[in-house]
Amino acid sequence: MKCRICKGKAEIYLPQYNLALCREHYIEFFLRRVKKAVKDFKMFSREDRILVAVSGGKDSLSLWDALHSLGYNTAGFFLDLGINGHSARSRERVEKFAEERGLPLKIEELERVFGMTLPEITKRLREPACKLCGRLKRYYMEQAAKDYDVIATGHNMDDEVAFLMGNVFNWKEEYLAHQSPVLPAEHGFSRKVKPLIYLSERETAAYAFMRGIDYYDERCPLSRGATSIFYKNIMRQMELGMMGIRFRFLKGFYSIQDRFKSEDRETPSPCKVCGYPTTAGGLCSVCRMKIRLGLLPEDLLEDSSGKG
Repeated sequence: MKCRICKGKAEIYLPQYNLALCREHYIEFFLRRVKKAVKDFKMFSREDRILVAVSGGKDSLSLWDALHSLGYNTAGFFLDLGINGHSARSRERVEKFAEERGLPLKIEELERVFGMTLPEITKRLREPACKLCGRLKRYYMEQAAKDYDVIATGHNMDDEVAFLMGNVFNWKEEYLAHQSPVLPAEHGFSRKVKPLIYLSERETAAYAFMRGIDYYDERCPLSRGATSIFYKNIMRQMELGMMGIRFRFLKGFYSIQDRFKSEDRETPSPCKVCGYPTTAGGLCSVCRMKIRLGLLPEDLLEDSSGKG
């Protein structure tokens, strides 16, 4: 098979575009898709300081590599969750990536700032690890982003479609109203963007391989039973019979998303302990988590209400 652009040997075929490309022109294709997402949704400008949330996996490191290649001002942020050897191996990949490219990297350790590792928290609270992980990552990303204009995450098209499917199947209208490639800076939250939304997981993996990115490819041992994996498998089966259905599903949703928005949404206020924006009666979800774990005094719950 030949590259459509240069007629050299193709290394990848993209069936949804009926497009075969060599390594050089695939990398160009990938970068154009990132640029298009940034432009279409006005994610950030050349002057913005971008904090890239990195996990050591293919998506986040490919995003950081692409934004750096496109000339944006970036730094990385890694939260070490203390998941046995998993976090250590992920951290090694991130540190190696940053060192090889001379890029700034901020590392935070959950055990240091929170007082426990994620496995310890999950065991004590008996709640799904992915739910707790997402809550903690969002919290500490915000803390790390104080000196930056925007937070960029490596959510690809498959991630967004899986999240959308879950929200549609369960009619979570509040989540549907706010699932977006761009979340504005408001009420104390940083601006957050997802520049990989026009690229599938396979396309991101191909970019990482062709760019020689040494990423960590083992699934988190705490992610067993994650519903996102179930929804991704459904959509991949659908894609086999209806090429391009993922992109059409996601793009169609963005075109009607305003129908789910409501003026009744409660405005967050600062947590009375740490200042993090919350609508949970004066205490944010992470401080409530600490109280449940005995890391903060229970009397802080007095005069507070909500679920956290």
